[in-house]
Amino acid sequence: MGSKDYGGYDILYRGETRDYIPPGRLIFIQRPKACGGGFWLGRAYDNAFIFEIERPVSLGEGIDYIILIKRIAPHVDDFDVDDFTLT
Repeated sequence: MGSKDYGGYDILYRGETRDYIPPGRLIFIQRPKACGGGFWLGRAYDNAFIFEIERPVSLGEGIDYIILIKRIAPHVDDFDVDDFTLT
């Protein structure tokens, strides 16, 4: 099956297969309707799938999460040393 790239994440719908997913890629995996539907959101690696959110989410909720982590990622190393004190 062809890869669907939506700008930073892939969506794997029910019944689809992929020959290759780049390691560390965010991916939505659609759950069966019989199990409640929704999507699992996680990162795919060579031999693992690591959940980003530990419960099934809607596509909209997952995309909101991705937007949030992309917005804060550039600032993850910011640290204001001048005002830091241990008490």
